[in-house]
Amino acid sequence: MQSDRHADGHARAGAAAPPSDPVIGRLLDGRYRIGARIARGGMASVYEATDIRLDRTVAVKVMHPGLGDDDEFAARFVREARSAARLSHPNVVAVFDQGDDDGIVFLAMELVEGHTLRDVIRKESPMVPARALALLEPVVSALAAAHRAGLVHRDVKPENVLIATDPHSGASRIKVADFGLAKAVSADTQHTATGGVLIGTVSYLAPELVVDGRADARADVYAVGVVLYELLTGSKPHEGESPIQVAYKHVHEDVPPPSRVVPEIPAYVDALVARATARDRGQRPADAAVLLHQLHRVSQALAEGVRDDPELTADLAPMLLPVDTRVPSRPGDTAADPWDAAEMAALMTPATSPREADRTTAIPTYGHPEALPRPVPGPPLPRTPRRPRRSKRGLILLVLALLVAATAGGSAWWFGYARYTTTPGVIGMTRADAVQKLEGAGLAARIGEPAYSETVGVGRVIGTDPDPSSRVLDGGTVTLTVSLGKERYDVPRLHGLTEVAAQQKLMDLHLTVGTRAERWSDTVPAGKVIGSAPKVGTTLRPGAAVDLIVSKGPQPIRIGNWVGDDAAAAKQELEARGLVVDDDQQDYSDTVPEGAVISQSPRGGFLFRGETVTFVVSQGPELVEVPNVVASGVDDARRELEARGFKVEVKNTSGYLGLGYVFSTDPGHGAMVPKGSTITLYLV
Repeated sequence: MQSDRHADGHARAGAAAPPSDPVIGRLLDGRYRIGARIARGGMASVYEATDIRLDRTVAVKVMHPGLGDDDEFAARFVREARSAARLSHPNVVAVFDQGDDDGIVFLAMELVEGHTLRDVIRKESPMVPARALALLEPVVSALAAAHRAGLVHRDVKPENVLIATDPHSGASRIKVADFGLAKAVSADTQHTATGGVLIGTVSYLAPELVVDGRADARADVYAVGVVLYELLTGSKPHEGESPIQVAYKHVHEDVPPPSRVVPEIPAYVDALVARATARDRGQRPADAAVLLHQLHRVSQALAEGVRDDPELTADLAPMLLPVDTRVPSRPGDTAADPWDAAEMAALMTPATSPREADRTTAIPTYGHPEALPRPVPGPPLPRTPRRPRRSKRGLILLVLALLVAATAGGSAWWFGYARYTTTPGVIGMTRADAVQKLEGAGLAARIGEPAYSETVGVGRVIGTDPDPSSRVLDGGTVTLTVSLGKERYDVPRLHGLTEVAAQQKLMDLHLTVGTRAERWSDTVPAGKVIGSAPKVGTTLRPGAAVDLIVSKGPQPIRIGNWVGDDAAAAKQELEARGLVVDDDQQDYSDTVPEGAVISQSPRGGFLFRGETVTFVVSQGPELVEVPNVVASGVDDARRELEARGFKVEVKNTSGYLGLGYVFSTDPGHGAMVPKGSTITLYLV
């Protein structure tokens, strides 16, 4: 490839256009402000542009002037662009608009920022079969949708497969670009008896495209098979010094099995590649929907770790049938060979770039006998002497030998070929219509196990055994696989299950376990599942990840030390944390103020929600009534006061007479004072 990405794949490449590019800065159709060129190819250049009406960034593909000036081509291009715009599929680059602004023919389409499958091949190939099929599955799904809509891509290649990464989920989005363009360029009107040109990428061209330039959905199937070979091995199956040499090999050489390069590849993967790239297009899957079904079967075998499956291999491998005479399969075939040896020698000049075959290239086609080189008449041959007449016996033996050979040949023809018919294509039909069509063709229909399909609606046929266009005994049975619709599963209720049980339940529903998060829970025991993300009832595709939220049990609550603090405030705080406070116990305290906490149980540490903290709340100091000891002797008064818990201090009055009797007290009798207070006795 050149430094610019091919314009047929318009992931942002960052290829700067020369300052003289007249398109940059123009406002096409009064709507699209053209910015930097991001890709360039043989037929078009792609620019990043701004749709000023909808205020969004788009990719605008501008046809090169030589193509855009052709009125016939422009008309075909408009028709095909409209067809492509009707193709709505998550794996197809969306076409938004088409126009012609003063001779500039353009397409406005979705801008996919990322890289192409070519970049993945450079970095990862050769890759394991499971990874290769995972990359191809959305590509084949997109082609299946196109084939059902009557569109043939005709230029399937890694450069036309765009891969973008979702900035939110991190998941990759795979999209196929350029539906309709190749068909517009190589329309039937371009091929005449005088020779035409074929537009396509030579490394991925089906043999019938090389020979006569006409193709159906099976040409896309062939290209997918070549891409699969390249993913598995890291190289193309056919290489050459020029596009003509590569095209010649597509016509005359089978694609080799990938296991010849990577021996550990299973035989049934080899068979899938061989089936998709059969040079006789009658041996290939009838369209991408059939190929998608076969790809799913191989993916399932790989997922189950199957190393060898002779039945699957035999089912996928191409049948040994005569090759279509329009596409000779070997140099020695009796069909007319469109490649004249002398002409090939003249055409096989080295290309200027070793990667020239990656481009969309124009090569001559030889699909019409009138276009083939004719032999030049030579001088008449000299007469030879008449030979002696043979005996009648020799003639009889010769006739008998011919009869025997004819009988043997007729038997071989009958038993090996004539008893067989072709399986009709019923993919996409309803079950009833498919049965009716098969019975109308003289075949019996059998309904096999149903299967899920991302692209075929419920009750419609997604596959047959034998495959469409395969040979089957006249009057034989064709097994139909009917679609169950899209395979989807609802996230089950996992609350209260053990983690192991929850994982098993997800796997039983073909969902995978994602991340694991832990949370405190007062209601779910530790080690059991609280919930999931996505939540219960969310509908997911098979293999989607479900995150588990697992309980760590009740969350410990710190108690703290509340002694000396206001009991009411402490109770409010602890109850807010989920604890229960028992503050019914009260006691007198000479040191702790009334209403404060004298003591608590437990003194600190942690409890769990609903457990109890006990407070002893202070009533303040105990109050005792001062007794009446006036006129009592000092000793009697002291004893009575101390018995009540008072301290006693003795003082004489100013008019002390020495009698030793209590004249008065301070505080006076009847006063309520804290126990332990000092009572002063005044003696007379």
